[in-house]
Amino acid sequence: MKDKQHLFEDALALLKQLIGLSSLSKEEEFTADLIDRFFRERDIKTHRKGNNVWVYNAHYDITKPTILLNSHHDTVKPNTGYTRDPLAATVEEGKLFGLGSNDAGGCLVSLIATFLYFYQQTELKYNFCLVASAEEEISGKNGVESVLDAIGSIDFAIVGEPTLLDLAIAEKGLMVLDCTALGTAGHAARNEGDNAIYKAIKDIEWFQNYTFERTSSTLGPIKMSVTVIQAGSQHNVVPATCNFVVDVRTTDAYSNEETLDIIKSHVKSEVTARSTRLKSSSIPETHPIVKAGIVLGRKVYGSPTMSDQALIPVPSLKLGPGDSARSHMADEFIYIDEIRAGIDLYIAMLEKIV
Repeated sequence: MKDKQHLFEDALALLKQLIGLSSLSKEEEFTADLIDRFFRERDIKTHRKGNNVWVYNAHYDITKPTILLNSHHDTVKPNTGYTRDPLAATVEEGKLFGLGSNDAGGCLVSLIATFLYFYQQTELKYNFCLVASAEEEISGKNGVESVLDAIGSIDFAIVGEPTLLDLAIAEKGLMVLDCTALGTAGHAARNEGDNAIYKAIKDIEWFQNYTFERTSSTLGPIKMSVTVIQAGSQHNVVPATCNFVVDVRTTDAYSNEETLDIIKSHVKSEVTARSTRLKSSSIPETHPIVKAGIVLGRKVYGSPTMSDQALIPVPSLKLGPGDSARSHMADEFIYIDEIRAGIDLYIAMLEKIV
């Protein structure tokens, strides 16, 4: 086992290499190759499905519970405001610039360093499985969800996302709803038809004003936002249909399916969920890994942003170096000291329980 300084140096070097390779969602083969090679060069057996790469600790014991360490190596397209080459890893004033440096390269390499720290240790209470996943930025079906059956049983997960090293013990889920209000076409000059827009307005007002009975203690209320409206073909025709889209940020107070049923019972429009798979996630504040972080001075909170936690069906903690506010920004960066601190915190927390 290398000491923490060498682990940090290797992590930083790997992150610089990752930044230099294009890894847009669904096009992550180059970074997957790099991560696979990184482990094989250290004589660690790798497993791969698509652009997802995973590894296990050297003394994996099927009779022991397993901790999943997960972060992603795909990125969004570069923000149009970039003033630098997004694929050039450059360091200035303690900042490492480059696309994916903050979201979520710094988290990924910090988790990899943490995995290596524990890799050869014997007599651990837990196994480790680290998954470097694809398609997180688009919640794609060929990401972490596609390997869950293959990696074996897991008991809880640490999902690496930039949280300023605080503990996101809950995260909102997402449903996107396609809604259609139905009317009857007619001529606008005469008293004809049944205007679908007016029907849609009533339902849209319901989405704007409705309050669900239960509220999450960590995530607050469910938030519903109408984000797209389409209706009509020309000025003198009363529209027979009005289509609108609703973004619903769900919480652990209701399942996605329960939320959808409540919505359908209140509106007259036809409502279809594009998916119910992106679920709200949480981990109890009393869980040993959360208590370990609290003892080390980290605060807990509920996160409004979504990650691969939505697809991992076990208790999960979102935690990592970097700041979510920097994600997807122009000239994205992470402080180098944040990576070092991330490695130190991951290791310190896990040492308290493994």
